[in-house]
Amino acid sequence: HHLLTGLDDNKDQSYFLCQLNQNQLGQALFPVGEMNKKKVREIAHSLNLPTANKKDSQGLCFIGKVRLPEFLQQKLAVKRGDIVEVDEGHEVFKRVKSDLSSRAQPYPLQPDMGVVVGQHDGAHFFTVGQRKGLHVGGKPEPLFVLGTCIQTNTVFVGQGDRHPGLYRTALKLEHPHWVNPMANFGRSEEELGLRIRYRQPLQTGRLVCGRENQWYMDFDKPQRGIAAGQFAAWYGGKKGDEVLGSAVIAE
Repeated sequence: HHLLTGLDDNKDQSYFLCQLNQNQLGQALFPVGEMNKKKVREIAHSLNLPTANKKDSQGLCFIGKVRLPEFLQQKLAVKRGDIVEVDEGHEVFKRVKSDLSSRAQPYPLQPDMGVVVGQHDGAHFFTVGQRKGLHVGGKPEPLFVLGTCIQTNTVFVGQGDRHPGLYRTALKLEHPHWVNPMANFGRSEEELGLRIRYRQPLQTGRLVCGRENQWYMDFDKPQRGIAAGQFAAWYGGKKGDEVLGSAVIAE
C-alpha cells in the first residue's frame, strides 16, 4: 500500500498520516484525496449537506472554540521565568560544525549568554521559531524563540527571522517508521523530499543512517525553527509524492 499526497496542496494531510502502517492503510479509504476543496464543496451542495457552507476548521478542532494557548494554560501550571535575548553575533553561532552529528545538535544556549528582556508564564508553553505570545516590545525587529530550557525555565529569543539561532542544516531522528517498508532498502543518503511541519514545501536533502543505526536528516539548505518532539517525514516515489516514512525529531 502507498500513501500519496493529496491533490489539493493547501489541504494535503499526508504529513499528519505519516505514522500509518501497512495494516492501517489496507483498511483505510481517502475518498476526497484526488479532489480540491472547491470540488468537495460542490458535491456537498449537490447533496444538500448542512456542512456545504461551513467555514474551514482552524487549529485543534477537537478541543472546541477555545484557543490553543488558553487550552494549555488550563491543563499546565503557570511558572514564571526569564526571557533572555541572545545577540546574533554571539560566538555560539559562529562555531564551525562540519560533521553531520554536530550540525544536528541544537545550539547550547545558556542564560548568561544574553540579557533578560522580559518574563514568561512557563517555558513549556513555547516552541522554537514562535513569535507570538512573548509580549516584549521596543525592539527594532520582532523577537523569535531560539530555544527553551525546561530545567532553568528559560526562553531564549533573538531579533528577526534571519537570526542564525533559528537555523540548522541537519537534525537527529528517533523511532524511525517506514510507511512503505520496501522503501527502507537503499534509501540511506539518497535525495528525498523532507518536511518538518505541516504545509511546509518539501525540502531537498538526504536521510542518513550513521553509527549505531542512528538516523539523521541532512538538508541542502538551512531549516528554520527545527523543534524537538515534532514529526519529520520523508517523501519519494516516482513523482516524489509518496510518504515513505517518518520519525520524531530528537533534538
